[in-house]
Amino acid sequence: MTDEIIIQMYKNGMSFKKMAPIIGISDRAIRNVMYKHGIQMNREQYAGQPRKNKVNEDFFKVWSHEMAWVLGLFVTDGCVNKKYHSISFSQKDERILRLIATYMDADYVLAATGPTRTTATLLINSKVIKEDLAALGIVANKSLSMPFPNVPTAFLSSFIRGVIDGDGWVGREGYEMNVTSASLEFAEGLLSVLLSWSLTAKITSFTSKSGTFIYRVWVSGKSELSKLADIIYTNVKDDDYHIYKRVYMSQHSSKPFYVEDLIDVPMWSLKNGKLIHRTTTSRKSFRTNISKSLLESLREIAAEKNTRINYLLENGLKNVLMRQFIPCNKFERPKDRIQFKTTYDDKLLTEVKEFAKKKYIYINDVIEYGIRFIDDVE
Repeated sequence: MTDEIIIQMYKNGMSFKKMAPIIGISDRAIRNVMYKHGIQMNREQYAGQPRKNKVNEDFFKVWSHEMAWVLGLFVTDGCVNKKYHSISFSQKDERILRLIATYMDADYVLAATGPTRTTATLLINSKVIKEDLAALGIVANKSLSMPFPNVPTAFLSSFIRGVIDGDGWVGREGYEMNVTSASLEFAEGLLSVLLSWSLTAKITSFTSKSGTFIYRVWVSGKSELSKLADIIYTNVKDDDYHIYKRVYMSQHSSKPFYVEDLIDVPMWSLKNGKLIHRTTTSRKSFRTNISKSLLESLREIAAEKNTRINYLLENGLKNVLMRQFIPCNKFERPKDRIQFKTTYDDKLLTEVKEFAKKKYIYINDVIEYGIRFIDDVE
């Protein structure tokens, strides 16, 4: 049963309840097909309400540093579903999503990925939570009109940390930080807080290609970023922060934060007590189509090993090149390929391209075959 047939049955007015025994998959699996292809769904065709996942519905009712941090993340990287009683968080760092789920005592339910959704997205179904966020001024289509929430002073530092973790940029040399927003009201509220902390801050603006005004709130100067770091990282726990942003922001502080960068090509290292940055890059962005199921298995391995998918892929590719052999049957190619873009070591990518050309095969064939030769990466 193909996705196209399932979608056509849905468009013909058949409910999920009637479709499930015919197709042989669950209601949830049918919804995932709709999500994958961007099909708008009507509540009337659901087999009842979407499954209610476990979540602490009082989470946004009581202020705490954990709640304030999650709220900061949500106002920048979150989404309120306009049609259904659900919200979602999107993050490239899936560790952050798992921590959000832990704080909210929520089931770890991710949205289906696909050509239009490649970033990990945590789904939470709750009418109560949606209403609590609305009470804070956070509603659907919030990007242009987001107010600055009325956050108690005691929890502002954690809220601002969440905002920076969500939509902030920190220069690797530790001299500049900015937060981007399409809402002037939110940008001005953020600026007001930073100024109240006696920081040197300002707002700049520009117009996007679509004609939307975009605002950036800046803090500049190594002493200013050190002061900001001392404020927002006071109440951290459970690694509730983006590691590289904390490393970069606090490097000129009297108590700099440092963790060893364990990726294959480290972005920083410590030499004679000083943070040294990688100044040149040997990585190149490359887009191709790879099996969705293989990518999902790699995401789990990457999360378990605290590494990245592209480093796992590189490990397998190196082993394939050493073998100089690849069986390829075009009739056995995966049928669930989706577009996937990441960076690879430039030299390795060139060698893979030459290898594929020499063997008269496609590069994604080599990448997919290499997955089975990934070593036990620690």
